[in-house]
Amino acid sequence: MKKFCSPLLLFISQFLSAQSKDEKAILKAMDAQVVAWNKADLATFMETYWKNDSLMFIGKSGITYGWQNTLDNYKKNYPGKAAMGEFTSTVLHIRQLSKEYYMVVGKWYLKRSIGDASGHYSLIFRKINGQWLIIADHSS
Repeated sequence: MKKFCSPLLLFISQFLSAQSKDEKAILKAMDAQVVAWNKADLATFMETYWKNDSLMFIGKSGITYGWQNTLDNYKKNYPGKAAMGEFTSTVLHIRQLSKEYYMVVGKWYLKRSIGDASGHYSLIFRKINGQWLIIADHSS
């Protein structure tokens, strides 16, 4: 029985580590976003988004298409550190949809001197040229 279990456990371990490699890369990208946001560095924060006119951001005002439009909206709605506050994100679910797509669902929170804000998000990540990028963001 030991001879059978060891190879099986090794196979399962290798399978899970292959999945978690992508998950780790996505979570690392999201962590970099938190760091950039908390430095009020929107340009670096946006590096995790797909720099394409087909990027889709869905918020309380509706749908915005395009990387530049999304950045412009962030700049408009969060014009400085007081508006940006201290950002924290909690991932509730991360699910592989296919080899090149993941969905991440979580909660966001801004601690701010002008009043705290919070909500939920769902992100669709796609692996593009070896990098996990957000292609769709629904934040409320």
